[in-house]
Amino acid sequence: MIKHIVLFKLSDNSPEKCAKAREILLSMNGKVDLLRGITVGVDNLHSARSFDVALEVLLDDMDALEAYQHDAYHCGVVKEYMHSVTEKSVAIDFDVDGING
Repeated sequence: MIKHIVLFKLSDNSPEKCAKAREILLSMNGKVDLLRGITVGVDNLHSARSFDVALEVLLDDMDALEAYQHDAYHCGVVKEYMHSVTEKSVAIDFDVDGING
């Protein structure tokens, strides 16, 4: 399994804008068949080094991650919106198989 995590620093990190970003990200649930799990959180700390919204998705493998990067809903709705409201983002993708072993 591959875990894909993206942290977003929004241009406007008001509670309303963070909630809207969370809603848009969560809208992939049920619309992007490749997802095996999705979690979206909004930052509570609000420190200078904090990002505002976190996305975590679980995918079967690297091929599924590549397909996810080109999924029509992910690209046409989610990425388009997030790019329009994001000042900065960082991502990590890692293999979670055997993580507890």
